[in-house]
Amino acid sequence: MKLGAIFPTPEIGNDPLAVRDWAQAAEDLGFDHIIAYDHVLGAVHEGRDPALMGPYTERDPFHEPFVLFGYLAGQTSRVELITGVLILTQRQTALVAKQAAEVDVLSSGRMLLGVGTGWNWVEYDALGVPYGDRGKRLDEQVDLLRQLWREPVVDFRGTYHRIDRAGILPQPTRCIPIWFGGFSEVALRRAARIGDGFLFGSTPKRMQTLHTSLRGHLEREGRKPAEFPCDAVVDFSQGPDEWREEFELWQGLGGTSLSLRAMDTAVEAVGHQRVGYEGLRSYIDALEQFRDTVR
Repeated sequence: MKLGAIFPTPEIGNDPLAVRDWAQAAEDLGFDHIIAYDHVLGAVHEGRDPALMGPYTERDPFHEPFVLFGYLAGQTSRVELITGVLILTQRQTALVAKQAAEVDVLSSGRMLLGVGTGWNWVEYDALGVPYGDRGKRLDEQVDLLRQLWREPVVDFRGTYHRIDRAGILPQPTRCIPIWFGGFSEVALRRAARIGDGFLFGSTPKRMQTLHTSLRGHLEREGRKPAEFPCDAVVDFSQGPDEWREEFELWQGLGGTSLSLRAMDTAVEAVGHQRVGYEGLRSYIDALEQFRDTVR
């Protein structure tokens, strides 16, 4: 089973050397991919109607995934670069196709696009995109992304997009895999129908029921669950014994990769506890301890 490392984007800071050193350490330790979370804007939660239900606020920094991955493409040589997840529906589809293709070209085919619809409606408003129809828009976006990556010239007319005989260059040398993320049956059904994989944002124990449901959706779509990659997450604060249990459970369920979340920001929202990381070395040490335990 593959191992992933979640980039501690709210805590890593702005030193490009620290960002480089963390990513290179993950690669050197044998991790197979790096996952970066995404938010363009953080919003004040107080006094919102409807309420903002997600864990991140205006106090949490987020490095922009495509810019980050463009940088890491030149600082690493093997590790895959995964958005986990990019809030696709608040972005211009053709621009995302261009950005993802560029990262894939510069990384020699190491880009993987994890996408979702998100929860921060304030962010949608600020970017000038409707929040209410995001699910329907996502389906069309995935179709258009793949056309732009495959075809030199696209003539596309949909409900939300119009491209009049145009294309992107450079194109990726392959159709970049598109994974979905989320915690709902809608996300699972969409992934089974049009996805290339799924990012479960919590532990195998918590995601076991959803994973079983995903397998059912895949079978109904005539797809083989064993050929559909899935990633789950463990938190560093769970400790070695739980890491082993989660690893063995996920492997037994047919999960293909397990990723480590080592950061304190919003850790309570995922049901775990603060560790008190102190500096870059502590984040790298967490990666090493996890690797040594489960490998």
